[in-house]
Amino acid sequence: MITVYGYSSSGNCHKLRLLLGHLGRQPDRDFRWIEIDSPHGATRTPEFLSKNPNGKVPMIELDDGRVMVESNAILAWLADDTPDSRRRFFAGDAWQRAQTLSWMFFEQYSHEPYIAVARFICGWTPLDSPRRADLPRLRERGHQALAVMERHLATSEWFSSAGYGIADIALFGYTHCAGDGGIALDAYPAIRGWLERVRAQPGFVPMPPVAAENLALIAQSE
Repeated sequence: MITVYGYSSSGNCHKLRLLLGHLGRQPDRDFRWIEIDSPHGATRTPEFLSKNPNGKVPMIELDDGRVMVESNAILAWLADDTPDSRRRFFAGDAWQRAQTLSWMFFEQYSHEPYIAVARFICGWTPLDSPRRADLPRLRERGHQALAVMERHLATSEWFSSAGYGIADIALFGYTHCAGDGGIALDAYPAIRGWLERVRAQPGFVPMPPVAAENLALIAQSE
C-alpha cells in the first residue's frame, strides 16, 4: 500500500494519480490519497516537514516508512516498480530512457516554472497580488516551452522515447490546464492532438474539478 500526499488541483500531484490509473491501481485498495491543502500552509506543519523538509507535495510514503518526494522521481519509481508487462511507461534501452528523462527535466526546468506558476497566480492569489506583475513574463516563457513541444510533435507522436510513458504524463500535468494561467493552446495544433491521445489512453484519470473560488479568480484574470 502506498500513501500519496497530494493536492488534487496540482498538476505535479495529478501526474501520480494519472500513472496509478494507467497501472490499474485503485484508490483505497492499492493506494491511499491524503489531500493536503498546500496553498493554505498544510505542507508547512511540523508533522509534514518531519517527512519532507522541503515542504511540498506530492510525496509518497510506503508502509515501511520510506518516503519519496519530487513528482518525476516518483513517476520513474512507480513505472519501474511494476511487472515487466507494465514497464512500457518507462521503457527502452539506456539511450531511450535517458531521452525520456531529458523531457522530464525540461518539464521541471523550462515548462513547469512558467506554466504552472502562471496558473497558480491566476487562480490562487488575490486580484491585487503584486505577484500578478509577473504574469506577462511567465506567459511569454510558457509559450516558448510550448513552441519547443510543438516542434517535437511535428515528427514524434510522444515525448517518451518508446511510446506513451512517463515523460508524456509529466508534461500533461500542467499543459492540459495551461489556459487557467492565460496561456492559450490555440496556436499549438500538435499539442492539442497529443493531449487528446493522452486522454484516450486506457486508465486515463482526469484532474478533479478546481474549487469554485479558484475558478472565479481564473475567470477574472487577464
